[in-house]
Amino acid sequence: MLLVSYQFLLFLAVLVILYYLIPKKFQWILMFTAGLLFYACGGPGGLVFVLVTVLSTWGLALSISRIPKGEKKRKSLFILGLLLNAGILAVLKYTNFFIQNINAFLEPHGQSISYVNWLLPLGISYYTFQSVGYFTDVYLGKTEPEKNLGHYALFVTFFPQMVQGPISRYDELKDQLFKGYTYDSRRIRSGLLRMLWGYFKKLVVADRIAPLAITIAQAPEGFGGIWVWIGMFSYTIWMYSDFTGGIDIVLGAAELFGIALPENFDHPFFSKNLAEFWRRWHMSLMRWLREYIFFPISMSKSVGKLSQKARKVFGKNIGRRVPLYIASIVTWFVTGIWHGASWNFVCWGMANCIALLISQELSSWSKKFRKTHTWTESNAYGCFEVVRTFLIFCMLEMFEYYPFSSVFRLFVSMFTEFDPRQLIGGALFNMGITIQDFTILILSVALMVWTGFVSLKTPMREWLSKRPAWIRFILVYGLFLCVLIFGIYGQGYDASQFIYNQF
Repeated sequence: MLLVSYQFLLFLAVLVILYYLIPKKFQWILMFTAGLLFYACGGPGGLVFVLVTVLSTWGLALSISRIPKGEKKRKSLFILGLLLNAGILAVLKYTNFFIQNINAFLEPHGQSISYVNWLLPLGISYYTFQSVGYFTDVYLGKTEPEKNLGHYALFVTFFPQMVQGPISRYDELKDQLFKGYTYDSRRIRSGLLRMLWGYFKKLVVADRIAPLAITIAQAPEGFGGIWVWIGMFSYTIWMYSDFTGGIDIVLGAAELFGIALPENFDHPFFSKNLAEFWRRWHMSLMRWLREYIFFPISMSKSVGKLSQKARKVFGKNIGRRVPLYIASIVTWFVTGIWHGASWNFVCWGMANCIALLISQELSSWSKKFRKTHTWTESNAYGCFEVVRTFLIFCMLEMFEYYPFSSVFRLFVSMFTEFDPRQLIGGALFNMGITIQDFTILILSVALMVWTGFVSLKTPMREWLSKRPAWIRFILVYGLFLCVLIFGIYGQGYDASQFIYNQF
């Protein structure tokens, strides 16, 4: 069942009505049943893998909690749970990628391995990471195990977040999912408004600009120079509006039932450096990677020993950087491969890793520069930093949608072949968008930028609640009409393709 579909809206409306009609003590059971039904609509086969993850992480976490710390059996059960669930994810998602790389060596010799046609459950990376996070927290003693299987199963299968995220922690949701709620019209209005804003970003912006971004990305040999700039910006707008639009729908839908899921974005395009950007973008995933991969690796005994050896051989300055470098490389490799079974994503992850490590190495120089030049504290320099970070992010994204062999050539062409005259004659409007689409995009992106500035100081819905009733009506009803009139619908429209659904 797609988040952008009439079926989902009908499903959600019926569920909200039932949720507030039944006694509070049964609400969580209704939500659990709804989660299974929601996921089964996407294919009953995928539900089997979800239940395997639920049963294995719940059962092994309970068993681990009963074994004293330090015993080998406790660690063995933990490793078993990791291998089982990470193995399911790896086999289902990456087998064909593995075969593809083997065939690259075999095919020149006239041999090849057949690809598999296994089911890839919807949102498998999300629910696997969320379950493994809970399982790991129990092992480390950070959270108490949930003894009620139904309660834990609801945590994993809470339907708004199963296919789009965010990746939640059990301690964030356990006090919300099971206590029961009474009907609150303000909460319903707030949730619906969040969803409406999400549909605007998805249907009016993302799906309108997608054809332009795809056209340029799929033909790198034919679009150099200024077209690289247009493709770069259009891809970034497409991805941001698509992903944040989906998250807004998810968070708004959860709010209808009284559940506050963790925010996944915090104005990332106002960041002043790349490290800050990644603390504001896809925050739940970056937190998961930081807590369960980066820190465990950087603080592990084996990496510590390697750091000590490096100090002796290469000196103190290099040796102390070893944990940071190893943990960063592994974390960003996982980040890349999590986003897609493709070398494009691996290269994108490594490119971000390199950029962040370079930034880290230059941080001491940057601090000295700031102390020496007081003008770096001005608003103008702050704006320069924001624009610079935005451009760095956009350029790194080129590793995602261009073949690796083309990225550097196209990057150079952005400056050596830059010629705005290529746009004369309406060439832009022969690439999947019309002049009307372009006008709507300019106005819509301007609206998104304006709301971003406003919400830096006051959350947008709070700002709206302080306006007079007639202004609220005009703005909300106007937004609804924009979605209804300017949203991309019609024959051939595929609302399933939220970019991050595939993960």
